[in-house]
Amino acid sequence: MDNLKITVYQGYLFWENTDKNLQNISLRLSNIREKTNLIILPEMFNTGFTMNADTLGEPMGGKTMQWMQKTAQKFDCVVTGSLIIKEDGNFYNRLLWVRPDGTYEQYDKRHLFALGKEHTVYTPGSKKLIVELNGWKICPMICYDLRFPVWLRNVDEEYDLLLIVANWPEKRALHWRTLIPARAVENQAYVIGVNRVGHDGNEVYHSGDSTCIDPNGNVVYYKRDEEDVYTFTIIGDEVKKARRALPFLKDAERFTIKD
Repeated sequence: MDNLKITVYQGYLFWENTDKNLQNISLRLSNIREKTNLIILPEMFNTGFTMNADTLGEPMGGKTMQWMQKTAQKFDCVVTGSLIIKEDGNFYNRLLWVRPDGTYEQYDKRHLFALGKEHTVYTPGSKKLIVELNGWKICPMICYDLRFPVWLRNVDEEYDLLLIVANWPEKRALHWRTLIPARAVENQAYVIGVNRVGHDGNEVYHSGDSTCIDPNGNVVYYKRDEEDVYTFTIIGDEVKKARRALPFLKDAERFTIKD
């Protein structure tokens, strides 16, 4: 694995305003001054975490996806984040993994946040996504998925980097700051969580707390309360060293997940 340059966008999201969000994110990303391999945006980065899917949902290939493709081409890197997709009469909280050539992969959020009635609006996904970038195997997930370690379990070392894009409220920030290091240590992988900041349309405050934790639980990046566009490097050898020193993933149970 080559070392990987990651750019995270911890941003304020304008409530249910796709045009304003895309404009603001483009402005913030214009400050990137070094080559990056991956730009990570929060959950529902173009609207905020909303149940107003009928109005704000877009088809595949719609305005926001086109913006992601143009941004990936501009920076010659992968761009990822989730948005509301309408497809075959259903709505999905769908993460898109968009490459510079316009090709993409997708992951539909499996664990829908029942406390926020997400399960009454959106259709859950059923399949993990593992993508490759510069020799890294990467597993992207969405917000509430973080609470379910079986779904995130690194079976047979299937990933080296776990991504969590989120709209995680400040009142449960302690859980976020606890679970991300736990996922890194137990799965012997880097974990990056990218959250939003500010109040949403329901007056719920988000403190950000976007972070990167290495396989040994060390903090590589952390930011609270403020908008931030930040680029850092994760080291392939750190994953290999951690797994050589403590090869406990080989002792893990074999299991399958049944719906």
